[in-house]
Amino acid sequence: MSKSRVLMRGNEAMCEGAIIAGCRLYFGYPITPQNEVPAYMSARMPEVGGVFLQAESELAAINMVWGASCAGKRVMTSSSSPGISLMQEGISYLAGAELPAVIVNVMRGGPGLGNIAPSQSDYFQATRGGGHGDYFCPVLAPSSVEEMAHFMIDAFDIADIYRTPVIVLTDGVLGQMTEPLVLPEPSKRELPPKDWILDGADGRPARKIMSLRLNPQPALEEHNLHLKKKYEEMRKNEVRYDTFMIDDAEVVLVAFGLCSRIAKAAIKMARDEGIPAGLVRPISLWPFPEKIISELSSLDRIRCFLDVEMNFGQMIQDVKLAVNGRKDVHFYGRTGGMIPEETEVFRMIKEVYK
Repeated sequence: MSKSRVLMRGNEAMCEGAIIAGCRLYFGYPITPQNEVPAYMSARMPEVGGVFLQAESELAAINMVWGASCAGKRVMTSSSSPGISLMQEGISYLAGAELPAVIVNVMRGGPGLGNIAPSQSDYFQATRGGGHGDYFCPVLAPSSVEEMAHFMIDAFDIADIYRTPVIVLTDGVLGQMTEPLVLPEPSKRELPPKDWILDGADGRPARKIMSLRLNPQPALEEHNLHLKKKYEEMRKNEVRYDTFMIDDAEVVLVAFGLCSRIAKAAIKMARDEGIPAGLVRPISLWPFPEKIISELSSLDRIRCFLDVEMNFGQMIQDVKLAVNGRKDVHFYGRTGGMIPEETEVFRMIKEVYK
């Protein structure tokens, strides 16, 4: 029997997805445009036997996440761009200590305090580690309210499989948007046992979880090499992307999240005028789906690529690395909380197709 569709706001759908995934601990601090997340969790967590706690700051919230993860619990936090910046030290600690957690960034305009309008300008921060040290976080980018709920299942599973913090990167429009969706089912993915957690040493040897390793060799370098192997496994197993009308495309747009929806509308406009355009939508921003873009760039029919983002050009670096000089890569973006319109992207498609 098929599940019925419900109407939900993006931020709230994301919370419900996390609860279905088994999250029972939420620590956070309010900041627009993600305030619906702590508000929703403050009501829902007690109903499912969980714990909601509004921390005194983003720094406190990420360190509470650290403690809950050490105890083996599925835990999450959320914030918006400046708040996520404050969490970066704690996220680096989580990565160094190999602690699973889910961190949601509902992006807003920046830099600095910026504004509360939607943006995609935290791409670098999310995909390049963000904090100090040699580490990466898997990053998932939903493009709809339904995906905001469903991607939480994957985010918690990936976190547990690889013992790593996972970032869900969304924006102020998707967080505030209301759409119909079918809520996800609980995961059936096989997960490793949590035989590393701190749950008391009665009847077993003591354990410790830390990111401090004072000796460069062998301690810290060997640990970094161990992490590097994990990241290679993620690159092999956790790449996610979607395509739209690329079978005969000559202009390939690359866009994620909200911009991918705008790109699809522009592509339909281009098709109506006989311009064969298509789309590659990265779903995992890290690991980035470089293989599909590389393969497309090797085809004779492909004229060029057009990267579309709500920033001055951040993902374009990954697109250019994948294309590796085989084709031209163009860019169209808006910044400061401005959203590109499909007509703007359509005009750019026509320009690069000439």
